Amino acid sequence: MLEHIKRDWLSNIRGDVLAGIVVALALIPEAIAFSIIAGVDPKVGLYASFCIAVIIAFVGGRPGMISAATGAMALLMVTLVKDHGLEYLLAATLLTGVLQIFAGYLKLGELMRFVSRSVVTGFVNALAILIFMAQLPELTDVTWHVYAMTAAGLGIIYLFPYLPVIGKAVPSPLVCIVSLTIVAVFMGLDIRTVGDMGELPDTLPIFLWPDVPLNLETLTIILPYSIGLAVVGLLESMMTATIVDELTDTSSDRNKECKGQGIANIGAGLLGGMAGCAMIGQSIINVKSGGRGRLSTFVAGAFLLVMVVFLDEWLRLIPMAALVAVMIMVSIGTFSWSSITDLRKNPVSSSIVMVATVVVVVATHNLALGVLIGVLLATLFFANKIGRFMVVKSDFSTSENTRVYKVIGQIFFASSEQFIKAFDFKEAAENVVIDLTHAHFWDITAVSSLDKVVIKFRREGATVSIIGMNAATETVVDKFGVHNDPKEVEKLLGGH
Repeated sequence: MLEHIKRDWLSNIRGDVLAGIVVALALIPEAIAFSIIAGVDPKVGLYASFCIAVIIAFVGGRPGMISAATGAMALLMVTLVKDHGLEYLLAATLLTGVLQIFAGYLKLGELMRFVSRSVVTGFVNALAILIFMAQLPELTDVTWHVYAMTAAGLGIIYLFPYLPVIGKAVPSPLVCIVSLTIVAVFMGLDIRTVGDMGELPDTLPIFLWPDVPLNLETLTIILPYSIGLAVVGLLESMMTATIVDELTDTSSDRNKECKGQGIANIGAGLLGGMAGCAMIGQSIINVKSGGRGRLSTFVAGAFLLVMVVFLDEWLRLIPMAALVAVMIMVSIGTFSWSSITDLRKNPVSSSIVMVATVVVVVATHNLALGVLIGVLLATLFFANKIGRFMVVKSDFSTSENTRVYKVIGQIFFASSEQFIKAFDFKEAAENVVIDLTHAHFWDITAVSSLDKVVIKFRREGATVSIIGMNAATETVVDKFGVHNDPKEVEKLLGGH
């Protein structure tokens, strides 16, 4: 226990604290913007971000990962808030948390192993594009000062680390934000600041039980939204965990993360916040700024609350150009540039999956839909590829008037039709032997195809023998096969 505390909380104190401060500054405009998207007061997103980040620091399964209010979740709340109001959103947030905790106990986090590398790459690239696109409004119809400040911010971010000693000691995004704020205030630049994003809260969050009727009608209203929020939240969190795992060369407990996200959302709902999940952009900021442990996530949430409540006058002065520079850095760092050159090297199917994931996510702004399409395409390509590896060879013995078919490969729904076509049912062979020594039957479609082959041969007057079935194939054939059941055979033959 003490070893875990030391490793997750105390092994990188300076790096985690500085990284947490950078993340907290980057969270503020995001939380306000996501609140506006959802149609609620900015404090709902800010309170949610504080609460989720602090709670997940203790109960999450991925140290160093940042969770807060997110745009993907906010998009799902719009209709609920518009039709029923904030109280129903808080109730839906609580139910979202409960569903995510159940998902953790059901070990649904393990489903991430079915998400291919191509889907993850497409998801990351799409998110990088969305992060960059989200900054464009701050760079449209503005004065040259904004462009100059943004360019200066990017210069600081990328060049500061090369300074001896201090360059590695302080995160360059933090230097960027502080430096540009000082410049903007000193020069009195008339540019957009954090204070222009919306009204910041001036009080600490309080316990708030949703003021909704506790009946079946309320459940029918919030359940569809809660299911959507739970699925999207867990999907984005699992994808983020995978990316942070790779960046830090460490592993995470995905099922624990599911439970942690649920507990954090319940806490957010009880403190007047909206549902949230892990954030890839902020998590990458945290990692690139030196954050590795749970302390960085805790500092991000705690410092966020301190700033918006007690340092709001200073916070309002931060120019949006500084935060835009930080997010552009995140976008550039998030995008997998090697995936472009790999388009020529990788199999066509992998490239199609990656590109399709990017296109769907960017077009719909729905991360879950993009991943779903990517997984479906990857599954179809995989099934088609494995199905092609099935072959049927045959030898004929004239003396015994016997045809021996040797089946090699995997028989399942994608290869069952090819399996049936490999047999010559019109050949006048008295005996047919089907050798399954080097074959494996996976599903009821495969068993059904075997039934059809056997019955068709018998209908032509041949004696059919099946040999060489492995234990797994024999089990599924015995359970679902009907070629040895006269009544079922008669049904298949239509009474003939």
